[in-house]
Amino acid sequence: MDTAVGRKGVEEALRRDAFDLVVLGPTLSKNDRHHLPYMVKKFHQGTRVLVMHTDGERHPYVDANLETGRSIDALLEKISGMLAAGHGISR
Repeated sequence: MDTAVGRKGVEEALRRDAFDLVVLGPTLSKNDRHHLPYMVKKFHQGTRVLVMHTDGERHPYVDANLETGRSIDALLEKISGMLAAGHGISR
């Protein structure tokens, strides 16, 4: 597990290593939560992307999202399901 802060931090982490799952958190700007999934897939096509703090909109490079106001338990359940399935999950 690795933690990156901000857009540049995510980009640097992706240059250093490959990941099974990238979780883009609520502290990122809406713009970053929209553009970073493209960057993740550009660096590592097989990496799954979960975006937190969404308004339910669909994004072609996001494998799963968690809408605003959901609990930490919902996040953990979503991550567990993604990793167990091995290929992302339905929204």
